[in-house]
Amino acid sequence: MNICLLIKDFAIGKKFLADGRPTKSGAEIHGENHALQLIKLGHSVTIMTKKRFFFTAARENLNGIDLVRLHAPFRWLEIFLRLLTTHRDIDAFYIIGTPKFSVWAILFARIFNKPVTLALTGKAEIFSADKNWRNKILATCTNYVATTKEICDGFIKNGGIAPEKISILPHGIDTNKYPQSNETLRRELKISHGVDPTQKVLLFCARIVKDKGVDTLQNVWRILHKKFPDALLFVVGGGLNELLEELRKTSAGLDNSIKVIGEVDAPQEFYQMADVYIFPSRHEGLPTSLLEAMASGLPAVTSDIGGCEDVIQNDVNGYRVYSEDAIAFAEKISLLFVDDERRKLFGERAANLIRETCDFSIVIPKLAEIIASR
Repeated sequence: MNICLLIKDFAIGKKFLADGRPTKSGAEIHGENHALQLIKLGHSVTIMTKKRFFFTAARENLNGIDLVRLHAPFRWLEIFLRLLTTHRDIDAFYIIGTPKFSVWAILFARIFNKPVTLALTGKAEIFSADKNWRNKILATCTNYVATTKEICDGFIKNGGIAPEKISILPHGIDTNKYPQSNETLRRELKISHGVDPTQKVLLFCARIVKDKGVDTLQNVWRILHKKFPDALLFVVGGGLNELLEELRKTSAGLDNSIKVIGEVDAPQEFYQMADVYIFPSRHEGLPTSLLEAMASGLPAVTSDIGGCEDVIQNDVNGYRVYSEDAIAFAEKISLLFVDDERRKLFGERAANLIRETCDFSIVIPKLAEIIASR
């Protein structure tokens, strides 16, 4: 099957914005992963996206992906021309998010009887079919993929999509890259990072922006530091420079107990070193970092929001609390810090759940079947 994947931004040509935030969004990561995994299954994938900078190529091959960057202001025309000429062999369309130019691919597919699948990975992307002409077209796709129950409900309530056209399917991860940790490995990694093996480590691994709950994170740590003065908080991820500096100042006032690591390409060792994972985000789709942490055998305390509620079961493999309730976060983390058996059991359950439901080997064949479905 020759698949055309449409996404707002992909390989834009810069790694970081001026304020320190990484340019690679969650949607782009999912798009790249899905394209590469579909190629492994024997499909061909073309990605069509915006051309942001003059120095990026209009078309190139990236790891087997045929990448086409569309030129403003005539992206709609370029889509039609390419689908009639250089890409006339496309069999099906797969849209991630709601890029404006994707509606022209939907119209093309309608004319030439090609299936179109639209996937939403975040609550903010949920659209109302009555809002404008583009949304009316978005509501006419063949199939829809929701990564969470909350997004599925949004498709039905806001988009007016028939439930039978919607599949709830996580975006998935390669769980082989996130092996479950154990006490021996955790001890070794703590020592390698200059941490006493008896010290408890709380991990936050996500983009450092306000919506991820960085302010709540600091309030939680102020509470925990009083109760567990030897414990450490590791903050892994790139983001706003001003928030990173704020975290460093908070650490200085708390005996340098917050280790601000910054952006890393491979966070696995931090997942395997930590004892508990914290995720106080205010809104999410299905958080990739949470799936990675769970696959690594970390019990998590998260916000009680869409996405987290799909994978975290209270008092089974972690806890969910109100997103800005620092006291509740600290209380649940404290339970896990002091109860070794509970921490181990929750971690094992978390790892098993992600391997059984979110591994690419399970997700991608289902996704390919949906994309091909008429």
